[in-house]
Amino acid sequence: MSLPKYKELKEINEIKLIEEEIFLLEKNLFDLRIKRSTNQSVKPHLFKHSKRRIAQLNFKKNFLLKLKPER
Repeated sequence: MSLPKYKELKEINEIKLIEEEIFLLEKNLFDLRIKRSTNQSVKPHLFKHSKRRIAQLNFKKNFLLKLKPER
């Protein structure tokens, strides 16, 4: 499984969609941490993939916010 690419975010241009995806990824990270702490089977690379995708989405969100004209 390869790391998520920033190019895959081209079609997402709404801040609301980005925030929803960030929320789902953070929930997924929380579930992974719970599984790890209760000694259930966890694939460690999923932590890295989720954190990377959250960082990419935050970057895209900030970029879109800067493009918006301020009132």
